[in-house]
Parts: sequence; structure tokens; C-alpha cells
Amino acid sequence: MPYQQLLVDRDGAVATVRLNNPAKLNALSDTLTRELVDALAALKDDQEVRAVVLTGEGRGFCSGADLGGMEQEYRGGGRARPTDLLDDGYAKIVRLIVDSPKPVIAAVNGVAAGAGLSLALACDLRVASAAATFSMAFVRIGLVPDSGASYFLPRIVGAATALELSITGERIDAERALSIGLVSRVVPAESMPNEAATLAAELAALPTRAIGLTKQLLRDAASLPLDEALALESRVQDEATRTDDHREGVLAFLDKRTPEFRGR
Repeated sequence: MPYQQLLVDRDGAVATVRLNNPAKLNALSDTLTRELVDALAALKDDQEVRAVVLTGEGRGFCSGADLGGMEQEYRGGGRARPTDLLDDGYAKIVRLIVDSPKPVIAAVNGVAAGAGLSLALACDLRVASAAATFSMAFVRIGLVPDSGASYFLPRIVGAATALELSITGERIDAERALSIGLVSRVVPAESMPNEAATLAAELAALPTRAIGLTKQLLRDAASLPLDEALALESRVQDEATRTDDHREGVLAFLDKRTPEFRGR
């Protein structure tokens, strides 16, 4: 379906989703939020898509919530009620990314701030343009981290660094983001689209059912005692063994040939 503030392109097994509200650095308007939920849900269930790239049009990846929508209410002395926006919007986006049975790559091409940074944190891999910047900007407007940031950030960069970034709202560049493990690689701005597409194509050629199960396993096992984690591994491995790609991988190994995985 056509979108007003979202672009979705397909190249083989790779789908690229571009936030398309560049005049506001791809701030999450109601329209963009609703369309992103719709697109990610469709891609999650699309058997032909085996990897997803999430990026932004123009100079920004995503600058967070569109604060312009609050102006009239706030100037009139009112107060926002974020529960509906978070539960019905941002949280749905995060769950769709995390629960996707295929890898989702954040190609951070510019500003990633507030809930925009939260979206990147929810993705499985983060590739940054050398021009990208990152900010847990919530504190700058008197708010706390949301959209999954309180969950993902400490797990990715460690508790101490997560607290520092969250209570200062400091904007960091791509090299600092790389040094603290916030992103996995930094590439020149001009080569960002090709780098992200190449990485996504490489992942799409792998047994993506196993990738989806690995996402689930690592998330769930992180909070379990060892014995329960071992039991969970056994159950998930049982499921992986039943996939066509597992059989293909074993037979290809025995036949000394390159496997042809199909994500099934």
C-alpha cells in the first residue's frame, strides 16, 4: 500500500524501510508511527523477505517524537498522556522489530535522538554513517527513556554508560558510538546505503529461521538461571533441527558444497 511518510523498497529478499518525514528529521508523527507499525507487521509475515533495513530519508535517521503535535495542548495549560502513544504506537514498533523472525538492521544515516535512538537500539545490528549522531534526548525535555531504551541501552553499552548518556542527554558522534558498542560499524556517509544493503543481503542468504530463533533465545535466556537457560536452548534447538535449512546445511557440509538456504 502507498504510504504518506514511509518508503518501502524491495531488492530480492531484502526490504528497505525509509522513514520519510525529512523536514522534521523523520520525527515520529502520528502518521509515520501508524504507517511504520503497518509496514513492519506486513514484512514480518512476508515469507519472501529475509532481512530488513530501517533507515531515514534526508539528514536524519529519526529525531524522536514529533513534539509539534503537543504544542496546542501545552500552550493551553494541558498535559500529555503518553500511555496511549507508547502502548499503541512506539511499543508496537519495538515489538515488531524484536519479534521479527528475520534480522533487522538499523542504517543510522544521521540524527538518532530520543525515541529515534530507541528504534535503532531495538534493531539487531546498527550500522552508522560517519555523519550520524546519537542522543538520549529525553532528559532535555524533562522525560525518562522510553520505547525500549531503558531495556536495550544498558544491555548494549553497560549500566554505567547507559546512565551517563540518559541523565546528561549528551549528543555523541559515530566514532564514540562505535567505541562504546552502541553501533557495530561506521562507514562513510556516501557508502552507507550500499554497505547496509550488502550486509542485509549477506544475512538474507543465511538460514534466517535460525537467526530468528537465535534472537528469541538470547533475549529470553539472558534473564534465566543456568539450568533454565540450558533447558531453553534444548527446546529451541529442537525447533531449529526441524527446519529445512538445518537439513540443507548438514547435507551441504557432508557433500562439500555451498548450502542453498531458503529461510524455511
